[in-house]
Amino acid sequence: MSPVEGTAGPGRFFGVYLLYCLNPRHRGRIYVGFTVNPARRVLQHNGGRKRGGAWRTSGRGPWEMVLIVHGFLSAVAALRFEWAWQHPQASRRLAHVGRRARSEEPFAYHLRVLAHMLRAPPWARLPLTLRWLRADFHRDLCLPAPPHMPLAFGPPPPGPRRGAAHPEPEPEPEADPDPGPGAHCTLCSRALQDEESPLCCPHPGCPLKAHVICLAEEFLGEEPGQLLPLEGQCPGCKNSLLWGDLVRLCQAGSEEEEEDLELEEEHWTDMLEN
Repeated sequence: MSPVEGTAGPGRFFGVYLLYCLNPRHRGRIYVGFTVNPARRVLQHNGGRKRGGAWRTSGRGPWEMVLIVHGFLSAVAALRFEWAWQHPQASRRLAHVGRRARSEEPFAYHLRVLAHMLRAPPWARLPLTLRWLRADFHRDLCLPAPPHMPLAFGPPPPGPRRGAAHPEPEPEPEADPDPGPGAHCTLCSRALQDEESPLCCPHPGCPLKAHVICLAEEFLGEEPGQLLPLEGQCPGCKNSLLWGDLVRLCQAGSEEEEEDLELEEEHWTDMLEN
């Protein structure tokens, strides 16, 4: 288990989900979409086009969000994953995946495509989580996900809610992630003041603060041909760290950023469907 597993911070959420139609007239239909707020998004789909839902799901509900893949480090990365999952035959990275057979249910087909996607570059190296929102829909994939991609059940950890007070005050962090004037990268000793978000080890007492590139090169020491690390040993405290956890911990989103992400989701949904 990684040191920060189960302690998701208030970082940005980017997910690609699978909807399943429960309407007897359309039962078994599938819809793949992108979201920054799963609970709000499924309400929009079931509310129809006038309430922000997609035209392909409007009037065909109820829809159930049964599965979501999350952990993407940007909206663009999630949107590219969404497009490939929607159009596997048009993606050169999925050319080896066979078309859906007549006897194959759309749900089973989309799971088969997903299994191949999680094993194909560049997605195979992303810090993703495969989360079943409905355990009764859970099926094992035809190919297991890479070891660094956990399987989870239940709703995603809640992010900060606008206007909601925490029941208890947040504990003070062990170390201030703001490098401040005069701070230096632990690895290269160069100044950090121009670094927007230096990577900091989450273990209490560890002094590690490093440029993203410096720590990536450190983690990729045994994989020089790769661009994105999966995990590595902290140079400061020697504990094992997952790269995705480190990056997410440095992406705390503000209220304004959350609103921008919701607008971005609506913008991309409109563009892709019109």
